[in-house]
Amino acid sequence: MTKKVGFVSLGCPKNLLDSEVMLGHLTRSGYELTRAPEQAEVLVVNTCGFIDAAKQESIDTILEMARHKKEGNCRRLVVTGCLAQRYAQNISEELPEVDAIIGLDQLHTIVDASNGASRRVESLRADGSAAYLYDHLAPRVLTTPRHYAYIKISEGCDYPCTFCIIPKIRGAYRSRQPESILAEAESLAAQGVKELCLIAQDTTRYGDEIGLRHGLSSLLRQLAGVDGIEWVRFLYAYPTTVDQAVLSAMAEEPALCRYVDIPLQHASNRMLKAMKRPGTGESNKALIERIRDAVPGVAVRSSFIVGFPGETDHDFRELLDFCADVKLDHLGVFTYSNEEGTEAFVPIETVSAAEKVRRRDGLMEQQRGISLIKNEARVGSRMRVLVEGLSEETDLLLQGRTEHQAPGIDGVVLINDGEAETGCFADVEISEAHPYDVVGHVVQPEMAG
Repeated sequence: MTKKVGFVSLGCPKNLLDSEVMLGHLTRSGYELTRAPEQAEVLVVNTCGFIDAAKQESIDTILEMARHKKEGNCRRLVVTGCLAQRYAQNISEELPEVDAIIGLDQLHTIVDASNGASRRVESLRADGSAAYLYDHLAPRVLTTPRHYAYIKISEGCDYPCTFCIIPKIRGAYRSRQPESILAEAESLAAQGVKELCLIAQDTTRYGDEIGLRHGLSSLLRQLAGVDGIEWVRFLYAYPTTVDQAVLSAMAEEPALCRYVDIPLQHASNRMLKAMKRPGTGESNKALIERIRDAVPGVAVRSSFIVGFPGETDHDFRELLDFCADVKLDHLGVFTYSNEEGTEAFVPIETVSAAEKVRRRDGLMEQQRGISLIKNEARVGSRMRVLVEGLSEETDLLLQGRTEHQAPGIDGVVLINDGEAETGCFADVEISEAHPYDVVGHVVQPEMAG
């Protein structure tokens, strides 16, 4: 009989894509995916192990799924992902409910781990040795809405950021071959995908270590020409690898979303040096100006860390002033997570948990005002929107995104009048502004092709 498998994927889109590959292996082997964990005979938790909050969410989810071994149909609980790669032995010893633990290099063994009768714990290490990189031949089941999909163009990271454990978990930077990425894009387009989101630890470095000159700009131009693909965006740029070739491609190719997500982490020169991040507050300000000059109408997103060891009130004020000056379109703030195994780890933190929260909230409150002013300037304009269906807040509204809004992390366009098909584009006139979302009505829908 067909076995049912339930899958919980935590963390970032890069982790989600790993989940889709594992689901591909499972469904190819005859498993049926269920969204009701109580019905699943096998439950898989793909964990995140990046920061404290993510680790705690992963552990809580494992324990939640473990209950179905007593109360539901579950006979086997499998744990994988970054937390597994980093803490396999701890999970094995402290969570006996877990039947199998596999790491980032064992995604293709998910079927054996799910079928097995005995306990299975891989010998895993967070020492930078992970080397797996999927390609277009890997089976994959999309879990995103039908109209968009992620493509991982590289894996791993070589940068020495002192706060980050990812290079030790995910291994060295390694790029996929462009032919493989293009083949996957064409396959996704044939399935009805209209928006491609390129992901990596650093998308703008793509191809460097395999000898590709201007690898990302060349890849972007090729993907922009794939029949059926109407939007291509790339996420997680790195300050030193955003080159003019990439910006020129964005300015010249209509299918390339005018959107740059470039985590800067801080604006204080002292903090940037302590984090081993490139550049200075002034050079990062100049970079944002260069991006805006090269790509008219571009939206720039960044993320920052507050509460890093040694961050003073003066350092935080520099960050506030920087963000007030550059007026980013989108901004995310993380409180520093003191991770063992990283260079920045300290036995005793100098910034309290309460102070971290105060700084995070202060920066986000400032950004609310900036975002509201930017959105108010859009009232009366018409924007092309990818309609995504009913609003997450109310069934009385539709919602969608412009090219300036990435799925899952930015605001949305709420549609309060007019009809449009889910997964199709529509011209929407903006009539109302809020700090992160805008409201409008459909002027002209585009029919499904």
